[in-house]
Amino acid sequence: MKKTCDDWRRHFPAGKFGAHLFPEFEKRAKAVSAEIFRVKTSVEAADVVLNLARFTNARKVVSVSSPLQEKAGIENVLKSADIEVYSDQGDIATHAATADIGISGVEFGIAETGSVCQDGYAVESRLVSTLPPIHVAFLDSGLIVPGIIEAFEIISQVFDRGYISFITGPSRTADIERVLTIGVHGPSRFIIVAVDGELQGGGEAS
Repeated sequence: MKKTCDDWRRHFPAGKFGAHLFPEFEKRAKAVSAEIFRVKTSVEAADVVLNLARFTNARKVVSVSSPLQEKAGIENVLKSADIEVYSDQGDIATHAATADIGISGVEFGIAETGSVCQDGYAVESRLVSTLPPIHVAFLDSGLIVPGIIEAFEIISQVFDRGYISFITGPSRTADIERVLTIGVHGPSRFIIVAVDGELQGGGEAS
């Protein structure tokens, strides 16, 4: 899968990110209707996704892999529950519009806005995060920056060409008579699975 940057972590400014910022990030994310599950291990993360799939009666999932997802073995966990999982580029293009859940990784969170930053260079990343009604994003809970300024400091070091997305809660619009509607132009549910354990990258301890 193509990415704007293959190693985002080495561009994080020392002392300006960490799990100590997660509570503010969580508060802001929930304020814009994102759902947050913070877990300690990849095993717990897999349980969250499996329970979500069962609760929503999901039968088809499209997934763009990330290190956290691979550690959790998400694809195998879902397949063992007889849920179709598509992760190849061509299969994602074919099935994203009819999938029940899209799963992807994100690079970091922004405490100031409750947003996450996603490397969207690969078209399959954009399809997975916009077409299914539910988008599940895997986040390292230690990779939280204070605000937009720090986010752009990081991006300025890694961006050459491609696409970078800021995702803030589920899709919403008030274009029609100023009535807020959720899920018209994208997912109606945005779920962040924040993992503390295996791939911790925080600048300070929580």
